[in-house]
Amino acid sequence: MRFLIIPLIAALLSGCAQNPVTGSNDFVMMSEKQEVAIGRQNDEQIKKQYKVYGSRALQDYVNRIGQKIAKQSHRPGLQYHFTVLDTPDINAFALPGGYVYITRGIMAYLNSEAELAAVLGHEIGHVTARHGVRQQSAAQAANIGMTIASLFVPGINTMGGSNLTNLIGGALLSGYGRDHELEADKLGAEYLARTDYDPQAIITVIGVLKNQELQDAILAKQEGREPRRYHGVFASHPDNDTRLKQAVAESDKLTSATHFTGRREFLAATEGLIFNENSDQGVVRYNAFYHGELGIALQFPKTWQIHNLPTSLIAVSPNGDVKMQMKLDEMPKGTPEAYTRRMTSYSAQITNTYINGLPAALFEQPDTAGGVVFHDKQAFVLQAKGKDNNLLAAHRDEVIRTVKSFHSITSDERQFLKPLTLHVITAKKGDSYAELAQDSPLGQSAENYLRLINANFPDGEPVAGQQIKLVR
Repeated sequence: MRFLIIPLIAALLSGCAQNPVTGSNDFVMMSEKQEVAIGRQNDEQIKKQYKVYGSRALQDYVNRIGQKIAKQSHRPGLQYHFTVLDTPDINAFALPGGYVYITRGIMAYLNSEAELAAVLGHEIGHVTARHGVRQQSAAQAANIGMTIASLFVPGINTMGGSNLTNLIGGALLSGYGRDHELEADKLGAEYLARTDYDPQAIITVIGVLKNQELQDAILAKQEGREPRRYHGVFASHPDNDTRLKQAVAESDKLTSATHFTGRREFLAATEGLIFNENSDQGVVRYNAFYHGELGIALQFPKTWQIHNLPTSLIAVSPNGDVKMQMKLDEMPKGTPEAYTRRMTSYSAQITNTYINGLPAALFEQPDTAGGVVFHDKQAFVLQAKGKDNNLLAAHRDEVIRTVKSFHSITSDERQFLKPLTLHVITAKKGDSYAELAQDSPLGQSAENYLRLINANFPDGEPVAGQQIKLVR
């Protein structure tokens, strides 16, 4: 047995390499060639999971900024790849070997080229400091240690190596921990300084994303989902983060007196950027929902907030008293009435009916109300629940009207099947976000969204002559 243990221990002791950033020896168990191969292999998987954003001009712009920063990094000889992903998620991440990704979701909340460079610089910092490689090496070492232990204690390795692999993959998307994230921000600030961007953009962009996270936490609570948050944002606000401010201050000494911000260049490059969901998931316009592929449409109350999620559609009453959800059953059995009877209690009041020519059933119970509509051999279930029965009763008529608005999409309505996009205007004297939000297709959340994407959250207002983003 000892002949098996010796090579395993030797493998652990031999895995050291000089860190490109610090110059000290790190415990790693792969060469740079292996690191690049892992990045290339996982790049294929990432692009199967996420669509690549379709704008060649935007891809080229992001790549140009990323390559400029990478040349000033601690690993300038590495071949870097920068990709914009077509998802509303607020994220950016890097694979080992120089594969860096940024979502169109996070780009909507940035307001300058320096802020874009800050996000890319942070991710390049993860690559140059070999955070992914070091974490994977630690996991491999743990696996080897588990193998050694299993020689003495059979059954101890039932966890399997897949759990360790999943741990590594999770880190790439959700962050590496406080120290590695701070090191990536410190390196990002240094790379910004070397390319004459303002290192303070690191703090600015984290502040913007923290505001977005705080607002999205409110919406996520209403929707019953996890908030969209960027993995590099610390638990505290960056204005109060002493370690981060010190790291950025050190890099600030490296740059010239003139900092390039690139606000105008960034706004021009992101003109027309898709905002929130793409049209293949359906669109919400003025509190009406349209879905081209499913061929349906319905109208929600004007004062409710509508949230279009990948697996469901959720509407929330003004005070959050009642939540209404629409889900799809692709293989319903029986009639709408029989289907509804199975999903409700015996005491439910069920009305068999037709809604705009579609077979349907309405149902009412003390704690829930809604309807089931059959369309194209599929069942659309709309169900509302209140925080208590009295609150549901107060909105019952609105719920039933929403169900009765369900219909097959018309040819005229198909004109709305375009994603929301960002457009830049010049603010006039007296403009306010409340006024600009009145005609916004974003509905009840429009004013907060406009402040967030223009870095004026929570109560800032446009300044005459300032370029600001609108959503149309």
